Amino acid sequence: MPGVAAALGLPRRIDDPGGVAITFDDGPHPEGTPAVLDILRTAQTPATFFLCGEQVEREPALAREMVAAGHTVALHGYRHRNMLRLPPRTAADDLDRGLAAIEDAVGIRPVDFRPPYGIFSYLGIVEARVRGLRPLLWSRWGHDWRAGRSPEAIAAEVTRDLGGGDVLLLHDADHYSEPGSWRGTVAALPAVLEAIEAAGLRTTAL
Repeated sequence: MPGVAAALGLPRRIDDPGGVAITFDDGPHPEGTPAVLDILRTAQTPATFFLCGEQVEREPALAREMVAAGHTVALHGYRHRNMLRLPPRTAADDLDRGLAAIEDAVGIRPVDFRPPYGIFSYLGIVEARVRGLRPLLWSRWGHDWRAGRSPEAIAAEVTRDLGGGDVLLLHDADHYSEPGSWRGTVAALPAVLEAIEAAGLRTTAL
C-alpha cells in the first residue's frame, strides 16, 4: 500500500528521472533465470535480482553468472516467508542466513532488501537497517506469478503509465508461485524492454 510504505519510509521508486529499474524476485531458478539472463544479455540491459538464500545455495553458479554479467544481486530473505508471521529472532536469523548464502556464493554482500510478498514487520525494518540494508518495494508489477497470465497482459500491466524512477517487479522463478509462471515472464520481457525504450527511458540496476 503506497500510503503505508510512505509512512514507514519504505521507497517504491528510485531517484533517477530517466531510469527504470527492472527487478526479479524469488530466484535463482534453473530454467527461468538462464532464460531471463539470455534476453538481458542480448538487449545489453542491466537488472536487479532479489535472491532467496535457500535458492542461491541450490544454484550458486547462476548467482555468480548474474554478477559476472553486470547485474545487481539483492536480498529477498533466506526462505520465502511472511515477515509478519515470524518471531523477531527468526526474522533476524533469516536475514543473516540470506546474506551469508549470497555473500558465500558471489563474494558480494547485498545492499538492497525486499521481503517476501513486499511485507515488512516493524522489527524487520529495524533489523534490516541495523544490517545496513536498504529497503525497496516496487511501483509497477505484472502479477506474473500467476501461470494463467498471458505475456501480453504481463507486459501491458507492468509498463502502464511508465515513468522515470519506476521500479518494475517481475519473477524469474516459480519456487513460491504457480508452476511454470516464469514462462510468461520470459515471454513478456522483450515487450517490457521495448516499452521502456519507447517511453524514452533507460533501464538501470540498483
